[in-house]
Amino acid sequence: MSTQYEIGVIGAGNAAEGIIHGVLRNSILLEDRIIASDPNPARREVFESRFCITTTDDNVDLVRDSYILLLAVKPQHYKDVVAEFASQVREDHLLVSIMAGVSTRSIEACFPQIHARVVRTMPNLASHVGAGMAGVCPGRYASEADLLRAQRIFDAGGKSVHIQSEDLMDAVTAVSGTGPAYYYFFTEAIVEAAKRVGLSPQYANLLAKQTALGAARMMLESGEAPDVLREKVTSPGGTTEAAMKRFAKTDVFERLIAGIQAAFERGRELGQDSEKKAT
Repeated sequence: MSTQYEIGVIGAGNAAEGIIHGVLRNSILLEDRIIASDPNPARREVFESRFCITTTDDNVDLVRDSYILLLAVKPQHYKDVVAEFASQVREDHLLVSIMAGVSTRSIEACFPQIHARVVRTMPNLASHVGAGMAGVCPGRYASEADLLRAQRIFDAGGKSVHIQSEDLMDAVTAVSGTGPAYYYFFTEAIVEAAKRVGLSPQYANLLAKQTALGAARMMLESGEAPDVLREKVTSPGGTTEAAMKRFAKTDVFERLIAGIQAAFERGRELGQDSEKKAT
């Protein structure tokens, strides 16, 4: 069945904005092949003005006229949103979810009239600058071609990796989905420390951000492990060693791990909540 739009975005939030930016920037699709819906007029205006795409507040019309449905709503609310258009979903639809914690089976159960083709993904905010990372996992009825279509969308905003077991998607969420916030948080601390030792806010921000960029590129381009690179910077009796000793004394390493584990557990909770609502 022919459709007017290749991608219909349901939920025009920040995550969807980054994804569509990548798709258009890399000419995966033209503007007239994408439509986005959102109940908030301000978010619709962002997509209209930035991307020159059609927007709507009517999910039923969007579903009827689109082939790929990008589910980008909050996981706590998706059941109510999907209920509005569930009867319109067809066998030829491909549903791509970026909702944390929501399993493919939970999404499939929303459309009992068909074998819904679902691909679950977890992207991150860095897709806004073409450096995103997404884990991608197909549901029971998604084909290899469906998986490749989904990966093409997320590769446009950075990189994607096929996650073989859906049980690992909550781990992906905790590591890379939530991950940018950990680096922002750590950079916030560096900026604050720089100001406390006398640097201006301007120089504190510049030094911290450029250092973060350089460290990331070294890890990616050198191919060396983070601990190996850290050891190269850490001279015996030097300033880096002094910092590392204080981090060890205050248990920074284990506290960071505990935070990431908390993100993982919250992802599991979101999934359990959605399963309860489905029954």
